Amino acid sequence: MKLSIVVPALDEAAVMAQALTALAPLRARGHEVIVADGGSEDGTRELAAPLVDRVLVAPRGRARQMNAGAAAATGQALLFLHADTVLPDRADHLVLNALEERPWGRFDVTIEGRSPLLSVVAFFTNWRSRLTGIATGDQAIFVRRAAFTGFPEIALMEDIAFSKSMKRRSPPACLRARARTSGRRWERNGVLRTVLLMWRLRLAYYFGAAPDELARRYARLA
Repeated sequence: MKLSIVVPALDEAAVMAQALTALAPLRARGHEVIVADGGSEDGTRELAAPLVDRVLVAPRGRARQMNAGAAAATGQALLFLHADTVLPDRADHLVLNALEERPWGRFDVTIEGRSPLLSVVAFFTNWRSRLTGIATGDQAIFVRRAAFTGFPEIALMEDIAFSKSMKRRSPPACLRARARTSGRRWERNGVLRTVLLMWRLRLAYYFGAAPDELARRYARLA
């Protein structure tokens, strides 16, 4: 089974080359990598082009970009990877084996950075995901192509909405192998402050707040 890895990107030149170089072994084993760019102005597309199978420009917005990448993909399985996240060794084998049993899944995550609080955040992220069946984008969500109906094209919480839709069909495969993601988002604004912000936004989403309003709140406070 061929795996298509979709990387949504927007002005990610600082991390793009390193992130895509890490995917070279998977391409060597016959899988494909697609960068879905949302209109970067920092050379992201030019850096990505020699390191992937395809770079495409999509309407800005992570959900729209991931859906565009999925539409262009040729694999029977899809994996959605943030530009600052690195997959564990032999991720393709782990994903394809998991998809023999479940239609979708995600990895556990390790958050890398200076703050010791990041390991606590990762622990609770993995624990909460295993308990609720909800995956976040940092956990490298994967899905059988035949089961993929698209991410809801909303401004924020597309990973939560996708998980809720998918778990009606099946609980996710929760792989204990760890994807490594950057703690830059947490450390830039303070780990505790960012955690509290995300909790508030998720709670508001749970009680019906509009994703557009949540995105504006996130941009204002993050």
